[in-house]
Amino acid sequence: MPLPHDLCARVQNAFRARHRSIAVNHSTQNLGILSILLRSGFVSNLTRGTIAAASPSAFLTVNDAQKRIWADLKYRNDLPVLHSMEIISKPSKRVFMDLTEIRRLCTGRRAQNIQPLGLGEIIVVRTADPENEWLEAREAVQMKLSGEVICRAQ
Repeated sequence: MPLPHDLCARVQNAFRARHRSIAVNHSTQNLGILSILLRSGFVSNLTRGTIAAASPSAFLTVNDAQKRIWADLKYRNDLPVLHSMEIISKPSKRVFMDLTEIRRLCTGRRAQNIQPLGLGEIIVVRTADPENEWLEAREAVQMKLSGEVICRAQ
């Protein structure tokens, strides 16, 4: 399974280079994180495709190694909507939080040396619930789910 820091770096670098869209490997992790970015307004569209282009019909015919998720990046007044995307939980130091700690982050207080959420920021949480594995921190608080804090985007 690819690590989430690869996706964070690719998305942040694509925004800085002013790319219109980006293609990342097709995995449930990447799809979960990108769908959270889509719901939060950092990305304008997600499409399945191949290495060559975003084509849902071609996606069904190629093998797994060539499957990609294409994300259309969003800009406002010729400036990127996403300013930074950083990893919180690293392979060397995983960060797990219970519901009260995630709630503290969402309400503007620190938890485990992690800065609280500011305006326009999101934190991606990976939960143990198979139906809702990838959630934004505020959604995790609403559903009363705890888990690993993966990354933050602002």
